Amino acid sequence: MIGLTMKTLDPKAEYIVKNGKATAVILPLEQYTELLEDLQDLAVIARRKNEPTIPLAEVKPRLRRNGALRR
Repeated sequence: MIGLTMKTLDPKAEYIVKNGKATAVILPLEQYTELLEDLQDLAVIARRKNEPTIPLAEVKPRLRRNGALRR
Protein backbone atom coordinates (compact mmCIF):
# COMPACT_ATOMS: atom_id res chain seq x y z
CA MET A 1 0.00 0.00 0.00
CA ILE A 2 1.30 3.45 -0.93
CA GLY A 3 1.15 5.88 1.96
CA LEU A 4 0.06 9.44 1.34
CA THR A 5 1.35 12.17 3.58
CA MET A 6 0.86 15.90 3.44
CA LYS A 7 3.62 18.34 4.17
CA THR A 8 3.70 22.10 3.83
CA LEU A 9 6.74 23.77 2.24
CA ASP A 10 4.79 26.89 1.27
CA PRO A 11 2.18 27.97 3.83
CA LYS A 12 -0.31 28.53 0.99
CA ALA A 13 0.24 25.14 -0.66
CA GLU A 14 -0.05 21.55 0.44
CA TYR A 15 2.21 18.97 -1.15
CA ILE A 16 1.16 15.36 -1.52
CA VAL A 17 4.08 13.02 -1.00
CA LYS A 18 4.20 9.35 -2.02
CA ASN A 19 7.12 7.27 -0.85
CA GLY A 20 9.06 10.39 0.09
CA LYS A 21 8.60 12.10 -3.27
CA ALA A 22 6.31 15.09 -3.92
CA THR A 23 3.77 14.03 -6.55
CA ALA A 24 1.07 16.72 -6.43
CA VAL A 25 0.26 20.08 -4.92
CA ILE A 26 -2.94 21.66 -3.67
CA LEU A 27 -3.02 25.44 -4.11
CA PRO A 28 -5.47 28.09 -3.00
CA LEU A 29 -7.74 29.01 -5.91
CA GLU A 30 -6.37 32.57 -6.06
CA GLN A 31 -2.79 31.36 -6.38
CA TYR A 32 -3.80 28.79 -9.03
CA THR A 33 -5.63 31.48 -11.02
CA GLU A 34 -2.57 33.74 -10.89
CA LEU A 35 -0.40 30.91 -12.22
CA LEU A 36 -2.84 30.33 -15.10
CA GLU A 37 -2.74 34.03 -15.94
CA ASP A 38 1.07 33.95 -15.91
CA LEU A 39 1.05 30.95 -18.27
CA GLN A 40 -1.34 32.74 -20.59
CA ASP A 41 0.92 35.82 -20.60
CA LEU A 42 3.94 33.65 -21.43
CA ALA A 43 2.03 32.00 -24.29
CA VAL A 44 1.18 35.42 -25.75
CA ILE A 45 4.81 36.51 -25.45
CA ALA A 46 5.97 33.34 -27.22
CA ARG A 47 3.48 33.85 -30.07
CA ARG A 48 4.47 37.49 -30.53
CA LYS A 49 8.25 37.18 -30.17
CA ASN A 50 8.90 37.70 -33.87
CA GLU A 51 6.63 40.71 -34.29
CA PRO A 52 8.33 44.00 -35.08
CA THR A 53 8.85 46.37 -32.19
CA ILE A 54 7.70 49.98 -31.98
CA PRO A 55 10.06 52.61 -30.57
CA LEU A 56 8.95 54.21 -27.30
CA ALA A 57 9.10 57.61 -28.99
CA GLU A 58 6.24 56.44 -31.25
CA VAL A 59 4.25 54.65 -28.56
CA LYS A 60 4.03 57.59 -26.15
CA PRO A 61 2.25 59.96 -28.57
CA ARG A 62 -0.21 57.20 -29.49
CA LEU A 63 -1.01 56.57 -25.83
CA ARG A 64 -1.45 60.29 -25.20
CA ARG A 65 -3.84 60.63 -28.16
CA ASN A 66 -5.87 57.68 -26.88
CA GLY A 67 -6.00 59.10 -23.37
CA ALA A 68 -4.10 56.15 -21.91
CA LEU A 69 -1.13 58.31 -20.95
CA ARG A 70 -1.10 61.78 -19.47
CA ARG A 71 1.56 64.43 -19.74
